[in-house]
Amino acid sequence: MELTQLIQARRSIHQFEDRPVDLELVKNWLNTALWVPNHKMTQPWRFVVVQGEGRRKLADVARAGAEKRERDPQKSKELGQRFYDRFLAVPLFVAVVMKEDPNPAVREEDYASTSCLIHNFSLLAWEQGVGMVWETYPLLHAPEFRAAFGVGPGERIVGSLHVGYPAKVPDAKPRIPVEQLLTVIDEA
Repeated sequence: MELTQLIQARRSIHQFEDRPVDLELVKNWLNTALWVPNHKMTQPWRFVVVQGEGRRKLADVARAGAEKRERDPQKSKELGQRFYDRFLAVPLFVAVVMKEDPNPAVREEDYASTSCLIHNFSLLAWEQGVGMVWETYPLLHAPEFRAAFGVGPGERIVGSLHVGYPAKVPDAKPRIPVEQLLTVIDEA
């Protein structure tokens, strides 16, 4: 697939087939994805992959977090179970963890590079028939969730990537044409 087609065809996938994603493929995609522009070559990222039975730990944390949000005991249990099931339906998670530099300018540059890395990863996976969704839910900031991913002080989870073979590919949503967004300044 040509790059233009690949970019336009990629979708965020929320429903996955019940089959594993080869860890070697994920490593290859990450090794390629990290060739992003990165000012001063800080390379602030690291990755945590959770697959197989390891997903139960994340599902347990997600269930507990969901249950805390609901006051009604019956609704709390139902909500918790929905979160648990949703997490177990994801074949593989990749947490993209970024070291947070104390200098705000460097931290912003690092975040931009890490975001580019995630997008590269999504395109590489899509090219091979594997989909993902880049999640940034509030759970990423919960101490229990951070602990489950081994995230320490001074680190941030930029995204929890839910990765798998698509069970359903959503239709494209329209984009605003660049002609409506573009300002050209060609005079001094």
